[in-house]
Parts: sequence; C-alpha cells; structure tokens
Amino acid sequence: MMLIIHFLIFLFTNFLPADNNICNQTNSSFLAGEKIHYTIFYNVIGIYVNAGKADFNTVSSNSNGTDTYTFTALGKSNANYDWIFKVRDKYESVVDSKTLLPYQFSRIINEGSFHQSDLIQFNQKSRTATTANISYTTSDCTYDVISAVYAARNMNFSNLQIGDKVYLNFFLDKSLYPSYFKYLGKEVVSTQYGTFKALKLAPLLVKGSMFKGGEHMTIWITDDANHIPVRLETPIIVGSIKMDMVGYENLRHPLTSLIELVQ
Repeated sequence: MMLIIHFLIFLFTNFLPADNNICNQTNSSFLAGEKIHYTIFYNVIGIYVNAGKADFNTVSSNSNGTDTYTFTALGKSNANYDWIFKVRDKYESVVDSKTLLPYQFSRIINEGSFHQSDLIQFNQKSRTATTANISYTTSDCTYDVISAVYAARNMNFSNLQIGDKVYLNFFLDKSLYPSYFKYLGKEVVSTQYGTFKALKLAPLLVKGSMFKGGEHMTIWITDDANHIPVRLETPIIVGSIKMDMVGYENLRHPLTSLIELVQ
C-alpha cells in the first residue's frame, strides 16, 4: 500500500506559484459514503498479474465540534502472494469539510518485515505539523498525501491547457514537499471496468529506490463531475505497475464519462 500511496503523491521539490494550485477548493466531487475499489497489477515479464487491491472510503465525522470528512485508504496484497510479500496497510486523513485541509493524518504500514506507524496533527493557522511530539513548519495550505488526492479531484480542469501544471504542498516523513502534476488533455481509456472519457495527468517523480523518475507515471481520471481515478500506470525499477478502478458505491454524480462496461 505504501507503493500505492506513492503513486498518488507527486514528489517534486519546487517553488509553489500563486495560480494553478489546489488550495481553496470547494467540494463538488464527492459525498460521505463514497467507496472506490481498485485492483493492482504487477508486470515484470510482459504479463500483468493480480497483485493486490486498494479501497478508498469517505465518511462524515466531527473534530472538536467541526464538521469533517474522514478518508480511509486500505491496501492488501493478493492472498496467493502473501507468502512472498504480505501487505496490510491503512492510511487515514481527517479534513475540514469546507476547506478539505487536514487536521490529522495517520498510517499503519505492514509490508513484509517492514512495519511503521505515524500520526501527524496539522495546525493550518500556525502552519505547523506535529508528529512524535516534534513540530515542523509547513506552509499556507498544506495537505497530507490522502487529502491532496481528494482536494485535486475538485479542480476545474476546463480552465487548464495541455501542459499546464497544478501545484500543491503536502507533508510526509517530517518534510514538506511542494509538488505538481501536469495536465495532458483528454483521452479515451479502456480499463478492467470499462471504457471512459478521461482526463490525463502526469506527476513528476523523483528517482528513488522504486521509481525511475521523470514524467513516466500516467493517471486517468473520469471526465465528469466525479473526477475519480480509473487507471494509473507507471514503470518501476523492475517491471511496471497498473492500477484499475473495478467498482464504486455512492458517487455524488452520475458516471457520465463511462462509454461502455466490460462485458
């Protein structure tokens, strides 16, 4: 699941311009009760195998008298491959229902022999993020890796030109990451679920232990008011990964981008 989340965060340190960013979004893309289900495929010799699944859920919540949303992302490896590398991960973000900025982020990672848990408390007014009793300076409008995805879904993509970049800040692993993704235009994409009219995006990745770096990852989101990701593809150091939306519940808007279901 940590790999899945790294798919959804855009690790690029840069200056954050005043325009074309995801701050100050009004939620128009989702409601409490939304659930989106994904299957993750791994390809190393030209054949994609079902490697695991991920589920993203949204519920209404309350934080100190303030209406909030709680976003939960769960990831697990395919049981057939648990003997090779077992994954059971949980990421959770509690955000203000109006601004979509986070109050709290937590993650529990269990991947093979690697185990990690984190809790981050955000103070957007003082621009700080506190974890393990240490406070770090953030910036105006700072997200965690989960809330950034939901905030980005509320972008007005009709105002973008091909090649435009959309900027955001997120905090993770005791660091603030100014980041962006590039808008690549509209495209029809066929997935495990069906064929969609989609908007095509490309985050810029930094080369690391898993990713090759550069603009090699591609994400397709529905070209309708929901803006849900329906496919993600990226090369990794060994092989490649594909993630397809395979089901959903309680979308806010009709899925008008769907051209044809898989028979």
